[in-house]
Amino acid sequence: MHQVKISDDIFHVGVNDRRSERFENYWPLDKGIAYNSYLIVDEKIALLDTLERAFIDEYIDNIKNVIGDREVDYLIINHMEPDHSGAIRAIVKEFPNITFVGNKKTFPMLESFYKFTENTLEIKDGENLSLGKHNLQFHTIPMVHWPETMVTYETTTKTLFSADAFGSFGALNGGIFDDELDLSYYEEEMMRYFTNIVGKYCPHTQKALRKLDGLEIKTIAALHGPIWRSHIDMILEKYEKWSTYQSDKGVVIVYGTMYGNTEKMAETIARQLAVRGVKNVRVYDASKTHPSYIISDIFKFKGFIIGSCAYNNEMFPTVETLVNKIKHMGIKKKSLGVFGSFAWNGGGVKNLMKFAEDIKWEVVANPVEEKGSLKEDKFQQCVDLANAMADQLEAEFGA
Repeated sequence: MHQVKISDDIFHVGVNDRRSERFENYWPLDKGIAYNSYLIVDEKIALLDTLERAFIDEYIDNIKNVIGDREVDYLIINHMEPDHSGAIRAIVKEFPNITFVGNKKTFPMLESFYKFTENTLEIKDGENLSLGKHNLQFHTIPMVHWPETMVTYETTTKTLFSADAFGSFGALNGGIFDDELDLSYYEEEMMRYFTNIVGKYCPHTQKALRKLDGLEIKTIAALHGPIWRSHIDMILEKYEKWSTYQSDKGVVIVYGTMYGNTEKMAETIARQLAVRGVKNVRVYDASKTHPSYIISDIFKFKGFIIGSCAYNNEMFPTVETLVNKIKHMGIKKKSLGVFGSFAWNGGGVKNLMKFAEDIKWEVVANPVEEKGSLKEDKFQQCVDLANAMADQLEAEFGA
């Protein structure tokens, strides 16, 4: 059977998942997802992370296809999340003498999830492990995006096994390497993956990037998505940009509406932004679009304008879900506008302004709130809100 080589002695033994509808039972997988795992075949054989337990049979076959009857000596655990550790029990059953390699935060999780406490090798930050011709060097990168996360750097081939860092949603459709794929197909999924999976931990990502600055990297082998060998500078630059909250010129407009009045306000704001020359305008109905897509665009663009009808004296539920998620993510450096409507009592705009106080973004104009359908005075205030946002964008990015 065909073997997928990363280099002469390093193999990709992962699988594609095009069946699951949600990642972590939350994030939509419109394009599927790849679960990557790697083998280094030397005097000693090392397996770097496992994968989701639903694919155990295929996974064991992939490993056996490379090593035949040989034993796997080490399981390097860069990340304990079950989509990468779910096959550990099956691996131990197949290779009962295997040694777990991890850091001091790895093994309490290993015991907690799978009850394994023996055959462990605890490594320290910067420590090395020789397999023969290949040398593994370990670097902890806590909270990218779990506390035990580390990366493994193979010093001979200069391959960085990067755990969840530099990963992407999207199954690998034939190609494994970045230069075998149409990267435009993965562009949105790369950012959606970063912003929703890693994005809460941007300061930790910055620390990880500075820690890895001194390594000469020729290949990045992440646990999801393409293996990077031809566009390493590109993916590193993207992580630098995303993790420092650098934005492009554009505005995300999100609204929650029951009978279309708040939606009409959103359309008015969007139209005026276009009149002002803002080309990157994204308008979302919070009841239709999953938050992961919206959050990805919030990271991407500087402006965010959010509206809600009143609902039982509160925000509309889907808007409330979104703003709570945004607060949880801790996104920074955005410009904010607020609008909404009500029928007999307020609540939507009032609570969005509480969100504005909590998030501490720059509010570009007074909130706009309408009673019932959109009328001329509030129409003009929506135009004014759009103009205030356009002015702010022009001041930062130019006309």
